[in-house]
Amino acid sequence: MTLHQWLEAAATVLGIAMVVCNIRVIHWGWPLAFASSVLSFFVLWQGRLYANASLQIFFAVMALWGWFQWLRGRREDGSALQVAAMGRRGLGAVVLAWALLWPAVAWLLAHHTDSAVPWWDAFPTAGSIVGTVVLARKFIENWLVWIVVNMVSVALFAHQGLWWFVALYAVFTVMAALGWRAWRQRLGTP
Repeated sequence: MTLHQWLEAAATVLGIAMVVCNIRVIHWGWPLAFASSVLSFFVLWQGRLYANASLQIFFAVMALWGWFQWLRGRREDGSALQVAAMGRRGLGAVVLAWALLWPAVAWLLAHHTDSAVPWWDAFPTAGSIVGTVVLARKFIENWLVWIVVNMVSVALFAHQGLWWFVALYAVFTVMAALGWRAWRQRLGTP
């Protein structure tokens, strides 16, 4: 295996461990996210998926913020963060944020990089930004965002021949569905 393939494999293993921690609401998933993101940056940059590569820098920074949120974060009423639902209004805000970020990221990629597929690269990137913020605040709706992001990412990475990432994001799709179910049970929602 080449160094590139080793990095991709290591990022894959760390990414899976991270999501397992997220599903179980274990804060140690955030340091794993940091390490996985740093490795993924190099793999994706080399694959000319610049938005997804740049997203890894965002993920690394957000991993530090998310870890802080899960350890010390508070809700508006001052209570410690617990798994909660945003409701329809919050979910609408998530969809709107994603819809506004997607063309903005695509435009940047199309006009300032040699991105292989700017619109395809931008869609999961915009969703991942939104999903990370929602996850860091422990809202259950993060899992819905990740299901969509992961399914689109499988196709994107297959197009680029990044097979470890194809496998990883296929597993992430299933894990996001399991996370949705686990957090619904935690909330006592059928």
